[in-house]
Parts: sequence; structure tokens; C-alpha cells
Amino acid sequence: MAISKREEGKKVNSNINVTPMVDIMLVILIIFMVITPMLNNKVNVDLPKVTAAVVMDNANKEDSITVAVTRDGSTFLGGDKVALTDLGTRVADLEAKKTDPSADKAVYLRADARSNYGKVMDTIDAIRTAGVSQLNLLTSMETGM
Repeated sequence: MAISKREEGKKVNSNINVTPMVDIMLVILIIFMVITPMLNNKVNVDLPKVTAAVVMDNANKEDSITVAVTRDGSTFLGGDKVALTDLGTRVADLEAKKTDPSADKAVYLRADARSNYGKVMDTIDAIRTAGVSQLNLLTSMETGM
């Protein structure tokens, strides 16, 4: 009786196929590239539409101070909800933490078009108590006149 020996071990491929992993990583990279610009505005606000808007590229910088007033009257500093009584001190703290001494003390206000005018004015007053030298109101460009 003869002993038969199987040689299946020679057929096994021990190389790692990295092509599917590279495909998945490229898809994830594309998804992150598309989503990243949307993360700047953490609070969704319907900005008022104007015909003579000026582009303010500094509002999208990482160290810019952005205050948002929503339709229901809530106030947000960056992405954090703050009370109006604390807004002035928190803006002043953020201004003091800026490393560039030549940077202007500009704050960008994003107010919803249907928010209460009194709440917006109270927010502006709270920002002014922090000693802000320049307050910029952000709007969106009206399309199709």
C-alpha cells in the first residue's frame, strides 16, 4: 500500500494583497476632503441675503472668533452655546490667547435672518464690552436678481 502525500502547502500564497486596502483608503480620503470645508460653520444659520456683499476670507481662518445667533435667540461662540452675560468675558479671553500681536481684534457675527433684532443687538453689545475693535456681520450673496 502506497502512502499518498498532499502538496497543498505549496499552493498557498502568503503575500498580502494591499490593493483593496489602498482603494478603501482613497475613498475615505475623498470623503474627508469633501466634508472638511463643511465643518467650519458648526451652527446652522440662514444668513441674510444682500446684493453688495464683501468677501471676508479671514472669517474662515482657524483662529477667527465667530459668534452666531440662531432663530430661537440662542448665542453660540464657535460651536459652544454661551449665555449673553458670559459672552463678553469669553470673547476677551479668546482675544487675549491670540499669539499674533499684529492681528486685529475682529469678531465675526453670523445672525439668522429671522432672529429677533433685540437679541442680535444684545449680542453686539456683549461683544463690544470685550473691547472688540472691529465687528463684522456675515451675510450671503443674493443670487439671481
